[in-house]
Amino acid sequence: MWLVGRLAPDFKTLADFRSANAPAIKNVCREFIVLCRRWNLFTEATVAIDGSKFKAVNHRDRNFTSGKMATRMALVEQNIAEYLAQLDRMDRRETPRSPRKAARLKERIASLKDEMRRLEGLKAVMAASPDGQVSLTDPDSRSMASQGKGTGIVGYNVQTAVETKNHLIVAHEVTNIGSDRHQLTRMAQQAREAIGATEMTALADRGYYGGEEIKACTDAGITPLVPKVVTSQHHAAGRFDKSDFVYDAKRDGFRCPAGEYAIRRFTTVENGMTLIKYWASACPHCALRDRCTTGPQRRIARWEHESVLDDM
Repeated sequence: MWLVGRLAPDFKTLADFRSANAPAIKNVCREFIVLCRRWNLFTEATVAIDGSKFKAVNHRDRNFTSGKMATRMALVEQNIAEYLAQLDRMDRRETPRSPRKAARLKERIASLKDEMRRLEGLKAVMAASPDGQVSLTDPDSRSMASQGKGTGIVGYNVQTAVETKNHLIVAHEVTNIGSDRHQLTRMAQQAREAIGATEMTALADRGYYGGEEIKACTDAGITPLVPKVVTSQHHAAGRFDKSDFVYDAKRDGFRCPAGEYAIRRFTTVENGMTLIKYWASACPHCALRDRCTTGPQRRIARWEHESVLDDM
């Protein structure tokens, strides 16, 4: 800005420059990382990973999901029904007949039927899409929830890894997946490759917490530090939470607040994860049962690789 005397290029100039020079820009970024490694700026091998929502050019009205499509089609059908009802009332002479108004209603009905055919076509395209979405202006953009409750944007989720000593961006990736849940391992591996380390620590917020991702990081030699997501409603209801049950690896069981042991009962697979179910035989006659469960037994599930999460 100093060099050009605060002469600011138009946003279109910047966009065209980026589009025309994308390979060169990537090479510059790559050389910058090499330079930082040469200056030993990445010695701590610790990165923080987070995602940022970037709004696309695509307007929300030009993005369709199954819910939006159903709402839009229902509204069109409702409008058609209302216009037809007005024409029927004119035919029965319940309202004064106006040829001009009748012609306008017929035009609106024809226009809405064209819109319905267009929506039917988009619905077929949407059904063929892997994630069930269609964006008309910016095809790669997707509808995503934002931080505000009940709000969202049509855009991208840009993943960024920043080393924690000098706060330099070492890796980034543009995704159109709204959730961060499955981004941890990939971004951590890209960051480790960029800084040239064999071992690395990756920090992230609760949005990245997922057992399979944490295990994948650990297996790859990356130490993840991600706060646990608390989804249980037991504490809010005044009952014991899973954290009140202490796992004993030697006995392969959970010691409950009443001092009894919930032992291994069976193994099941849920959402692709192998879970082991535990419960105690003393549950039906336990004095603390009301503070523990509303069912016959308090069942506790443990993932087969839960020890990885315990270590973290």
